[in-house]
Amino acid sequence: MRPATEADWPRVWTSFEQIVRAGETYAYPEDLTCEEARALWTGGPGAVVVLEEDGEVLGSARMGPNRPGRGAHVGTASFMVSERARGRGVGRRLGEHVVRWHREQGFRAIQFNAVVETNTAAVALWRSLGFTVVGTVPEAFDSRAHGLVGLHVMHLPLTGPTP
Repeated sequence: MRPATEADWPRVWTSFEQIVRAGETYAYPEDLTCEEARALWTGGPGAVVVLEEDGEVLGSARMGPNRPGRGAHVGTASFMVSERARGRGVGRRLGEHVVRWHREQGFRAIQFNAVVETNTAAVALWRSLGFTVVGTVPEAFDSRAHGLVGLHVMHLPLTGPTP
């Protein structure tokens, strides 16, 4: 795990593009360009990391405040794991890093705003890291495979004991 560099973007973009175009986990437009995606992923406050093995970027996470100003004490994050790396613990390692990073930065909680309810692997992973579903917005995501499905808002307090 290391901070992402400009040179990593083409390898991150490969996974980003595949994931968005699949239409199952992110509400980004499917025709998002490489430059638009780079601005979304690398712009703004916070940090971006990559998990690399033998020169291959297996996954990336973007983390920082969920909202500016009076909401900046709550963090958020987004994750991209390459198709070839799924099922190998990459998401867990990225998730654990994100939780640690937010604790070290003094955030009071982490909130994921839009976890697609049919993304059962992600929902199970976040639950295993201590997140709870605090609400579900019905039919808020148009899944290519499942049609209209809910989006979970998931939350992890960081002010109590470490789970």
